[in-house]
Amino acid sequence: MKIKSEQEMMERGEAMAEKCGEGLCVIELIGDVGVGKTTFVKGLAKGLGIKEPVSSPSFTISKSYACPDGRTLIHYDFYRLNEPGLMSDELKESLGNENNIIVIEWSDSVKNILPEKRIIVNIKNNDDDSREMEVLK
Repeated sequence: MKIKSEQEMMERGEAMAEKCGEGLCVIELIGDVGVGKTTFVKGLAKGLGIKEPVSSPSFTISKSYACPDGRTLIHYDFYRLNEPGLMSDELKESLGNENNIIVIEWSDSVKNILPEKRIIVNIKNNDDDSREMEVLK
C-alpha cells in the first residue's frame, strides 16, 4: 500500500493497534533510516490509547509505554548493536509476557529469538517521497 504522508503513516500504525488484540503481539519493522518506522509506532501508541509522547529508542535501545488496558508497548531499536548482548536477554524476557506489545526495528541481530508468529511490516522509500508498505503475517 502506498503511504503519501506522515499522517497516513500514523494512521496505518493506529490501525495496527486493532491487530494487537489479547495476548502477546510482536511487530517487526523493516526499513531504511528515515522511512517512518517511529512515526508508525507513534500511530500504534495512539491506537493503543497511550497519551505520552513516543520517540525513537535509537540511543536507549528500548522504551516502554503503559497502555490504559494494563498492557505495555515496548519499542526496541537494535540499529546501533551488531551483537545484542544483554539486550537479547531483555527481549527474551519481554517476549515471555503475554501482556506485551513488542515492536522491533533493525532485528537482524535478534532474528533467532523472534517468534514465528509475528507481524512483519516492510516499509520502502519511493522516488516521489512516498512510502510503500507491505504487511506480512
